[in-house]
Amino acid sequence: MTEPTVLFRGTGVTRNFGRGKHLVEAVKKVNFSLGQGQITTVVGESGSGKSTLARMVLRLLPTTEGLLEFDGRDVTTITGPERAAYWRDVQAVFQDPFSSFNQFFTVRRLLSRSFRLIGSAAAGRDRMEEALGHVGLSGADVLDRFPHQLSGGQRQRVMIARALMMRPKLLVADEATSMLDASLRVNILNVLTDLRDELGMTILFITHDIGQACYIADQVLVMEQGEMVEQGAADQVIFDPQHEYTRRLLSDVPRLTDQSAG
Repeated sequence: MTEPTVLFRGTGVTRNFGRGKHLVEAVKKVNFSLGQGQITTVVGESGSGKSTLARMVLRLLPTTEGLLEFDGRDVTTITGPERAAYWRDVQAVFQDPFSSFNQFFTVRRLLSRSFRLIGSAAAGRDRMEEALGHVGLSGADVLDRFPHQLSGGQRQRVMIARALMMRPKLLVADEATSMLDASLRVNILNVLTDLRDELGMTILFITHDIGQACYIADQVLVMEQGEMVEQGAADQVIFDPQHEYTRRLLSDVPRLTDQSAG
């Protein structure tokens, strides 16, 4: 099987906070790559550095050291118009869909704010319907509703649709299911796998739940205390883990056991 084209690469990526005796090494010389058309999951407990890594990929947080390359070009220090152009290609969906909404905006008004980046209202309306369709929503059902009139799963799908309107090459989903109940969580995971399968989208999925990584990922990156302790194909990492931390995360995943009398 041929290796996928690398869309994004990080080399020696480091992020420190504070200085002197208060220095915190949140991410420590991490190397990773994201394959075109793959879902890469970064998994680790709270404080492992995975969300800090995601924010550096999004260029919301500068690196302390290291190199970030997107589609073959250095994006480590981009600012201003260059970064704005980058954000057309790299979009994000965050943990809490309710806080991402202006509570006084309908879904239509929220999504129409992207029209100015698309170029025309007509093209924007076409992309709005297209994006909602990709996440399994109908414009007739949701466009004139306010956030409090939607379920948590619907709100998160609307936020994914907003990102899709820019037709990004890379979608970063940072704990995008952690505030949803189990059934809605699976729904969002299925939306993400559909985006990969139908659109060939590259997705970076951040989670503390290695069970979700098992369900969704092509590649798994495991972080512990700022270090990348294990990475590889999902089947390799999940079924033949090499690091004790990965084995510990897997031991916390509920398993079905044989309840029959012996």
